[in-house]
Amino acid sequence: MAVVINTNYAATIASNNLAASNSMLQRSLNRLSSGSKIVSPSDDAGGLAVSMKLSAAAKRSGAANTNIGNSVSFLQTQDGALKVAGKVLDRVSELKTLYADPTKSSSDLANYDAEFTQLKSQLTSIAAETFNGINVFNNALTTQVSEDGSQTVSVSGKDLATTATSVTGASNLAGVTLDQIKTAIDGVATHRANNGAEQSRLNFASEVLTVNKANLEAANSRIVDVDVAEESTQLARWNTLVQAGTAMLAQANGSSQTALRLLS
Repeated sequence: MAVVINTNYAATIASNNLAASNSMLQRSLNRLSSGSKIVSPSDDAGGLAVSMKLSAAAKRSGAANTNIGNSVSFLQTQDGALKVAGKVLDRVSELKTLYADPTKSSSDLANYDAEFTQLKSQLTSIAAETFNGINVFNNALTTQVSEDGSQTVSVSGKDLATTATSVTGASNLAGVTLDQIKTAIDGVATHRANNGAEQSRLNFASEVLTVNKANLEAANSRIVDVDVAEESTQLARWNTLVQAGTAMLAQANGSSQTALRLLS
């Protein structure tokens, strides 16, 4: 083998190997410090694209779940108002029965009518209840229950004012029949049943979104999250190669001294 000064092939190869090993060592360090396998797009361009879409879908799932929670709160507020309205109508039906007592004096009947007037006002007040500025009654809502917006749940508008009109429209107890009051109670009961059914469906839709979000996050994790055990092994490997490469480069650079010894 020729002894030359201008070219040190062994040192060049050792330097290239050292640079490659050092690059891989730095990549392992970056992965372990960030917890991600994809530190830069060049690490996995395709995986990065998929990860971005999965991450966005998971965030949309969380947002949709938040919206469902707000719709459930709306329905809970509505049901609370309906529950009280039912109690008011129960009392009205009781007053109507007491009003029919032939032993009551005109003064007694006037007292019943006074309470009836207050209860009518309360029913009107309940029918005007709002949730975050939105009227609780006579307002149909459509809630998105999937991250891509392809699935929705409709919340029916429940017109409490119309349901109770036969009661609130009467000037006194004599102007309303017991059957009308019973019909109003049945209407409120139907509203509550529909409300419960809508809450049930929204709760199940929320459960589906929660599961889907967890699965999306798991799928994204398999793409971007670093396996610490595996990467730690790689780190040890590249660290050893960098040390060995550094030592061999020093040896290769020292081999050129042979030419100088021949000249001395």
